[in-house]
Amino acid sequence: MDRNSAIGLTLIAVLLLGYFYFFSPTPQPAPQQVVETTTQPGDSTSAKPVATVDSARLTALGNLSTYLQGNESATTIETEDLKVTFSNKGGVIKSLELKNHKTYSKESLTLVNPTTTFNLFGKVNHEDLDLYSLFYVTDKREDGDTIRLSFSIQSPELTFKQIYSIPKQGYEITYRLQGADLKKQISGDVLRFEWKDFLKPIEKDLTDTRNNTTITYYSKNNGFDELNARSTDIENEVFAEPVNWVTIKEKYFLSSLISQKGFSGGEVETGVNASDDTVVKRTSVKLFIPVSDVASGVSLKYYFGPNDYYNIDHVAESFEENVYLGWPPVKWVNQFFTLPIFHQLGKFIGNYGLIIILMVIIIRIVLLPLSYKSYLSMAKMRVLKPELDEIKEKHGEDMTKVQQEQLKLYQQVGVNPISGCIPLLLQMPILFAMLYLFPNSIDLRQESFLWADDLSTYDSIMNLPFTIPFYGSHVSLFTLLMTASTLVITWQNNQMTTVQGPMKSLGYIMPVVFMFVLNTFPSGLSFYYLMANIVTFIQQAVIKRFVDEGKIKAIMEENRKKNANGGGKKSKFMARLEEAMKNSEQARKSAEEERKKKKSK
Repeated sequence: MDRNSAIGLTLIAVLLLGYFYFFSPTPQPAPQQVVETTTQPGDSTSAKPVATVDSARLTALGNLSTYLQGNESATTIETEDLKVTFSNKGGVIKSLELKNHKTYSKESLTLVNPTTTFNLFGKVNHEDLDLYSLFYVTDKREDGDTIRLSFSIQSPELTFKQIYSIPKQGYEITYRLQGADLKKQISGDVLRFEWKDFLKPIEKDLTDTRNNTTITYYSKNNGFDELNARSTDIENEVFAEPVNWVTIKEKYFLSSLISQKGFSGGEVETGVNASDDTVVKRTSVKLFIPVSDVASGVSLKYYFGPNDYYNIDHVAESFEENVYLGWPPVKWVNQFFTLPIFHQLGKFIGNYGLIIILMVIIIRIVLLPLSYKSYLSMAKMRVLKPELDEIKEKHGEDMTKVQQEQLKLYQQVGVNPISGCIPLLLQMPILFAMLYLFPNSIDLRQESFLWADDLSTYDSIMNLPFTIPFYGSHVSLFTLLMTASTLVITWQNNQMTTVQGPMKSLGYIMPVVFMFVLNTFPSGLSFYYLMANIVTFIQQAVIKRFVDEGKIKAIMEENRKKNANGGGKKSKFMARLEEAMKNSEQARKSAEEERKKKKSK
């Protein structure tokens, strides 16, 4: 690793550390028959006591008060992907389970559970009426591959329906609200939809889960945005303009409400109690639904399912942005290069450890021209090393003179001093892309490889009895192996470098820094870097066989002769660099003379 390669690596390291500081990773089952179970009001196992309502409220609500009392019953619908339970009280979803996914502890994964509450408020005679507190008549019908479940209130004063359409496959549930005469009963222009939840841990790493749990939202006027996921304070956003969808985003799963027409406004909020490890975050969503839309029949849509880039892009506009792929150009690298490779390999190979190995090989083949150019630059610097050492010895402590003489030598032999740095910098977008791809890929979730039981989280071979600052309380073996392999490659490159002193030591320090940083990252990421180091080692050994240093030296001597006879042509870069160094030297001399004049006075 020559001086310029070291500078390139230093720039990479600075950018990586900046990122971590400021932004701190089967065959389909046969279709199942839809099963529907309904608990009748007379069933003692589910009947709830009749709610009591104070007389003043009953008077204010008029005939609607009759729907505030009744016996609660449940209807469960089971599809290939979902198990959903509805209640006739409110006509709301009481529980929702993702059948093909489990928590890290292998328990049922529910996105709607007893901690989830839904409300739909409207004003009746200046009284807040929650339409989700009324008792509805339930009706269930099958329409082809879709189950339609309706909850209705029909009276001379009010006809109001909630209609759910649940397909036998998939994670979307259409939700339609209609009430032609709702305006007669509800004062005001909007209904206030409220959705609150206390999210329970479903992944291994609670800290990582909290850092990736937030509320995202999208509007056609302002685009995609989200609350700060890493904040430990209360995060809040008020929508003064229409918003098209809002999502409670956990690391790998989404719970969303979508409106094609748009909600007229609302508010979202998240909060976290760091001392309570039974709750990831508290979430609150408020959305305003125009009463006029409900009167004509408004169609909404729920999405409860995995945050999978290739399965959510059709759900709503910009919905795929819930999978964060990084900032441009890193995002483009993931979107058009690394993610498609990863996705296509996953279609044919079931072992994700093998997929990662194949990804490394494919990417290294694509980057081979850059790797070859970088190695060739190192070989040139290795050939020049005796002359560079002679310049340093001759001019001693005068670093300006050393740089000038080195530049003169580069010009004479036709070597670009930053040619080894540029290939490294061009590879940076792919290096960064992996930092986003693996931590955000649900494909790695609960996929095991070797000793790692889940490639989407860290592989712990030892739990420490204490916590090491910036490292954690566990030991990740893949991270240790990755660090060791990086140190070996650094040592190997340093045998060929002209760099001495602190710059040379930096190559050994950075792998240790990244060992601390990556210890809590997904094991799939550390395994990727480990395999990348192994393939790099092999690649360098192969390239070395095709690089003839004797031939390189002969070409340099030929260039030296041409330049000595005036036949050589100075590159624009070298001319600018030489001019910059001359200006720097003149400025230094002027400053020195000025300092001497002041001392003499």
